[in-house]
Amino acid sequence: MQSLLNGDTHTEIINRLDKLNENSERLWGKMTVGQMCWHCQYPLKLAITNKKNTSRGNWFIKLFFKKSLYDDKPWRRNLPTSPQLKAREPKNFKEERDKLKSLINEFHSLQGREVWYPHPTFGTFTKDQWGQLQYKHLNHHLTQFGV
Repeated sequence: MQSLLNGDTHTEIINRLDKLNENSERLWGKMTVGQMCWHCQYPLKLAITNKKNTSRGNWFIKLFFKKSLYDDKPWRRNLPTSPQLKAREPKNFKEERDKLKSLINEFHSLQGREVWYPHPTFGTFTKDQWGQLQYKHLNHHLTQFGV
């Protein structure tokens, strides 16, 4: 499984992101390319801030879905989106893409981090699983826009 903490994978994601433009058309879903760039920022921010939380997460989600977050099987199209991650208003593509690239670079720079706190919904991830999750989410949405 590819990981955003890997150098070649990081470069691949940045190169694919650079192929997008404000006119990139989605192959499925409802988000515009600017909204997608905004949407992809939250999981990266969550990992980067690495805040200790006391939430035990949702046992049902952990039991049935957690492993699919970092395995090799692609996510299916049109999966439901958490309400706080839905872009409800237009987003400026260039601004959101630049923010996303910055977060991708910042996450990639955390290869040496030893302590990774649990995800508030899915619980504990290893460093490798965090990197795989970030790659899988970005890959899903870049594929959504044909790159």
